[in-house]
Amino acid sequence: MKAGERREQLAEYVIKVGYARIDDLIEHFGISRMTVHRHLDSLERQGVLRKLHGAVTVQPSGLYESGFRYRSTIAQAEKRALARAALDYVEPGQAVMLDDSTTALAVAQLLPQKKPLTVITNSVASVEALSRTEEVELICLGGELNRTYNSYLGLLCEHAIAELRVNVLFLSASAVQGAIAFHQDEQVVRVKRAMMSVARSRILLVDHHKFGSLALHKLADLALFDAVVTTDGVPEEDLALLARSDIHLRVVPLD
Repeated sequence: MKAGERREQLAEYVIKVGYARIDDLIEHFGISRMTVHRHLDSLERQGVLRKLHGAVTVQPSGLYESGFRYRSTIAQAEKRALARAALDYVEPGQAVMLDDSTTALAVAQLLPQKKPLTVITNSVASVEALSRTEEVELICLGGELNRTYNSYLGLLCEHAIAELRVNVLFLSASAVQGAIAFHQDEQVVRVKRAMMSVARSRILLVDHHKFGSLALHKLADLALFDAVVTTDGVPEEDLALLARSDIHLRVVPLD
C-alpha cells in the first residue's frame, strides 16, 4: 500500500473514533511504530490530528472541522485535474451552481477565468474563495451550518435552491458502485438532489478512487448526469460497465 493511502486510512480511523492510542494504531494497521509516527507527524502538520503522549486525537477545534480540513488535503492532483476539465462546461455570463464538496471548491478557485458569472453555492469555503472576485455575482445558499461539511444544509437551503434555475451544476459524490453514485450523509444527498432538479446541465466530478468505494445513501444513477468526469485509474471492469450503459464518461489525465 502506498504511503499516502495508508496515511488516509490512519486519518479516517482517528477521525471516526476521535481518540486512539499509538499502540492500538500499530496493532490495528500492522505497521511499525516509526511508520505510525511518520504518518501522524504529517497529519498534524496538515492540521488534521493532534499528537499527545502515547496517543492521537482530532484537533481540539473539533471532529467536524477536522473532517473538512482532511478532505481538503487529499487527492489534490485529482481535484485540480477535474477542476480544469470542469471549465470546459462553463461559458461567461452563465449561472453556475457548486455543491459543498472539496472538488467543487477546486472548481470555484478556477471560475474567475470564465467571468462574468453568477455563482450559487452552499459551501462556506467556495464563498470565501470567490468573495473578493470582481464580475462574479455570488449567491450564498443559507440554512443550518454543518461543520462536518463546512456548508449550509437543511430545509432552508433546499427551499432556497428550489427558487433558482442555473445553467450548470458541478457536484461530487463519496462513492460510485456500478452505475450509481452514493454519499454517506442523507442530509447532504437531499441538498445535492435539490440542486440537480434546478440545473440545465449536471456534471458529476469524481476521481478514480471513488469507484468501488462504499457509502450508505444513493445519490443518483450516473445516467442522470450530462457528464461524469473522472481521472485516470478507473478499474477496467468499471469502464466496461459504463461503456455498456447510457453514461457520458470523460476520463482526464493528472498533472
